[in-house]
Amino acid sequence: MKSNQTVSVQEQNNTRIYAGRKSLRRSAVILLAVLLLCCVGVSPAFAEQPQALTYNTLQDKTPMSPAEVYAATVNSTVGITTSVKTNIYGYETLAAASGSGFLVTSDGYILTNYHVVENSKSITVTLFDGSSYEAELIGYDASNDIAVLKIDAEGLTPVTFGDSDELAVGQEVLAIGNPLGELTFSLTRGIISALNRDITLSGGLRMRLIQTDCAINSGNSGGALFNLYGEVIGITNAKYSASGAQTSVDNIGFAIPVNAVADIVEQIMTKGQISTPYIGVTVNNVSSDLTAYGIPAGAHVGEVVEGSPAAEAGILPRDIITAVNGTPISGSGELADLIHASAVGDELVLSIYRQGETLELSVTVGEKVKDALPEEAETAAPPEPQGTDGLPQDQESLEEFFEHFFTP
Repeated sequence: MKSNQTVSVQEQNNTRIYAGRKSLRRSAVILLAVLLLCCVGVSPAFAEQPQALTYNTLQDKTPMSPAEVYAATVNSTVGITTSVKTNIYGYETLAAASGSGFLVTSDGYILTNYHVVENSKSITVTLFDGSSYEAELIGYDASNDIAVLKIDAEGLTPVTFGDSDELAVGQEVLAIGNPLGELTFSLTRGIISALNRDITLSGGLRMRLIQTDCAINSGNSGGALFNLYGEVIGITNAKYSASGAQTSVDNIGFAIPVNAVADIVEQIMTKGQISTPYIGVTVNNVSSDLTAYGIPAGAHVGEVVEGSPAAEAGILPRDIITAVNGTPISGSGELADLIHASAVGDELVLSIYRQGETLELSVTVGEKVKDALPEEAETAAPPEPQGTDGLPQDQESLEEFFEHFFTP
């Protein structure tokens, strides 16, 4: 993984991306079309004792053919149609948009992308047998682009979750979804093209995603990515696409690893709140242009939340976190993974590069709790403004930046 690779999304469906300075020099500008399909805000329905998610515990598993996977799982997938509030020339109108999702319990809980249901007026879920239900939004986590819906039904067929940590590049995967909102319950086939891709989506939301060459199109968002055991290992949520005369792009899609969100989904269903470990920093990757000056790779701190564990430990903006408990990290994604894998109260020793010196600071992991259905929609804070090479854009900040790193 290259620490300076950043994919930026500025607008919903027609977005210029940057894959580091090298690609800019070659003028290979590509557009990232995030499949932002529907936007919803609906009154909640909260069950006191929802059923648990299903995980595969079989030791000896036999892979199936794509046809067998489809037959075994298609009844667990759903189509989602929303009535979306739009604004045209100052007037509010309603428009229909479509997405995908899948059943996670037999009593009607459904997982999809948050951007599929964001700001909607109503949500309709259609099962493979053609039956339709009005769905209610139970909760969501915009920072992970997931939402949990509920329909009033029993005896449904939920998916089985696999282990996304065990994926390998080249492994065959299958996606079931509703491309274009019309080609319902379509199966596409491909492989895992890459793992742990650091992607920056609209509004500054950064995620570590599975890359796949399965055909992912508008309407596929929120659908399941299956392995050949019929287990869900990802949630499809984005793709690359070209625009106009730009470079043609084919079969570069992305999915959220299920291991990153399964615990959050269960918290939304059972508690109506989301509790996550945190230390209270926003970070970016250190670009190759900066490492060329001798600055180490790692997670560059953009902001430290006042009163947070990081602030109490003495971490400062523009510090570079280079290791956690002695394990070197090459970027912000690795830092996030290590923090999320920690328990509240754990002590982490962070190696900090500051003004030419290396410090060891101990941070006690804190707990961040938020309502799964807040009154106002969450917005992901955009990363600290930077140029495409990872440097601050204005001259004064640039001088302070280098003074911070090179002044002993």
